[in-house]
Amino acid sequence: MLIDRTHRRWAIVTAALLAASLVLYGVYAARMTPSGGSLPGLAFGIAGFAMMLFAGLLGGRKKFPIWRIGRAQTWMRGHLWLGTLSFPVIVLHAGLSFGTGLTLVLMWVFVVVIVSGLLGAYLQHTLPRRLLREVPMETIFDQIDHVRAQLLAEADTIVAGACGRLEVETVAPGAPAASAQARLGVMANEAAAALASTVRIDAEASSPVREFYARDMRPFVEAPSARHPLADRAQSALRFEKVRALVPPVFHAAVADLENICEEERQLMAQARLHRLLHAWQLVHVPLSIALVVLAAVHVVVALRY
Repeated sequence: MLIDRTHRRWAIVTAALLAASLVLYGVYAARMTPSGGSLPGLAFGIAGFAMMLFAGLLGGRKKFPIWRIGRAQTWMRGHLWLGTLSFPVIVLHAGLSFGTGLTLVLMWVFVVVIVSGLLGAYLQHTLPRRLLREVPMETIFDQIDHVRAQLLAEADTIVAGACGRLEVETVAPGAPAASAQARLGVMANEAAAALASTVRIDAEASSPVREFYARDMRPFVEAPSARHPLADRAQSALRFEKVRALVPPVFHAAVADLENICEEERQLMAQARLHRLLHAWQLVHVPLSIALVVLAAVHVVVALRY
């Protein structure tokens, strides 16, 4: 379902408040010329500004979660629905006009804030499900670089074990935690031992695996790029099939292991991409929301003083 039962209640309340506001505005506009300085206009302005402040307070609620002032879900839903409702109420306050000068700037900032907020709500609702569907091997986002280093060390070990010594530098992963550092150290030691080993099988038979790994796969795992052929699952399958056809069956297990590592790398890339998309909208919404509240406060002061 697109919205749950609580969201539906918020939607009904918001729609009812908007309908009531439109009716009141119709009565008000029929009796006098709409103006932000009139009594009804001021009432709309106060109501809209109060909704904006409530939506803005969500930032403080999230920054200080120890404040036990209402449930977090209530704040989030209020932020979404009342924040959205504040825009048409402010438009009614302005007499269905964007005005000029500071008022015009304020209204266009308001438009961007509302659009970015609705986009963020949509992304937060849909992307987690998409992430679960597209990235079954999801890992902790902050650990992606360390997991990638593990995959590179594992791939080096597989190729060195199957083809003999490789002329590459062993990966030295970072140290996110003691246990993870220990596992990475073991992996690096195994890779180093394998890379230092003598050639175990005929170099001519193993050359397709060695050349493919050095030319295509290792650069992809070490520095993944969406433009790399191995980043596309279909192209990757074709390339691995070509390598598999060029080597004896004894190498097929190693080729399959390398193909699995490429699939894990693609999932890491997908997770990083979706994570950035999930949070990128905040780079627009949050600072402009702060600017909106500040501009609205300046507008109130100027309007009351002059």
